[in-house]
Amino acid sequence: MIDNTTSAKPNAAKGSAAFIAGTIGWTLDAFDFFLVVFCLTAVGREFHQSDANVSLSIVATLAFRPVGGFLFGILADRYGRRIPMIWNLVLCALIQGLSGIAPSFAIFLASRALFGIVMGGQWGVGASLAMEKVPAKYRGLLSGILQQGYAAGYLIAAVSYYFLFDRFGWRPLFFLASLPALLAAAFVGFCVEESEVWRETRQETWSGLAKTLLSNWKMLLYITGFAMTMHMASHGSQDMYPTFLEREWGFKPTERAELTAFSMLGAILGGTLCGFLSDRFGRRRSMIVALSGAIVVVPLWAFAPSIPLLVTGAFLLQFMIQGAWGVVPAQLAELSPDAVRGFLPGFGNACGVVLASMVVYLQTLFAHRTSYSVAMACTAGIVLLCAIVVTACGPERQAAKFGK
Repeated sequence: MIDNTTSAKPNAAKGSAAFIAGTIGWTLDAFDFFLVVFCLTAVGREFHQSDANVSLSIVATLAFRPVGGFLFGILADRYGRRIPMIWNLVLCALIQGLSGIAPSFAIFLASRALFGIVMGGQWGVGASLAMEKVPAKYRGLLSGILQQGYAAGYLIAAVSYYFLFDRFGWRPLFFLASLPALLAAAFVGFCVEESEVWRETRQETWSGLAKTLLSNWKMLLYITGFAMTMHMASHGSQDMYPTFLEREWGFKPTERAELTAFSMLGAILGGTLCGFLSDRFGRRRSMIVALSGAIVVVPLWAFAPSIPLLVTGAFLLQFMIQGAWGVVPAQLAELSPDAVRGFLPGFGNACGVVLASMVVYLQTLFAHRTSYSVAMACTAGIVLLCAIVVTACGPERQAAKFGK
């Protein structure tokens, strides 16, 4: 039996490197994902496609995330977190370049599906490695910071779009993250050590790993349902927002980028604060309070009568929704058994994305019959309420000790 008092306490330097690597990887994935969100109408014009058709590239990315969650999650639990993460980052760099040179919409769509595999693998492996190495008493705070790599990637995409789109168009934007992804892979290879928790609890055979996975099918179902509602809230409030600003408010590309970037500052602050509060008040309670606040803000976010109120609504909604998301890496890591922590959160989260992915396409169809304001407000209110119910009905293992 291994003594938790020594083996479960992560070395600070090692934990910092793993945490940085996980945050960088998730930031780069989000940056690439949200470039499509900003460039949706430009891609449609070049390939002569409607908004609804181009939005299918977003759906394709989300739909293929379970493939990555399954493949990289299994490899992470069988062979360790570190090597799968390196390969994930290398593939990320290659696929980003493919999106930038796509000669047709079919190839662009295929590249976004391939990127979904990479994105699905990155979150589970990176989050499990980071959460296993950071101190349990700070797990909520650091979870909030790590998860807001997603908002940081959105922010970087907005800034890049602001400064480069008018001058160079949409294609060069996809090359920007390729070199950083390769550098991040090198950083993991040279600076990040394997998870001690994985070494202590690894399954020595494929059959042993399979039995452990099958014995946790109920937890996988819950994580999938929980992730579905959370992703519907996130993607339902973010993915079509730049298009909403263009269609409903007539915002130019730079104006859309400015407002979106400002809303992501709210997301980063909200995720960090809620993650910190979850260490004191609990994971579920912190998420429920944040999601309830988001419901209150929805009318202002969608039907603001003036630009100052529009800006306020965007900031507050992302503060609340991404505030709840800041708790998710810690919550799912704590709910997952040690031996399948690479697979269970990543695959369950990615399956939840697939179930939530059509929210973007439905918003565009609904918007053509009514307006983007009505479509986004209705879907946001419904999915936020669902997220509150699923979160309240779920389990919690705050500050659980990892390792035998």
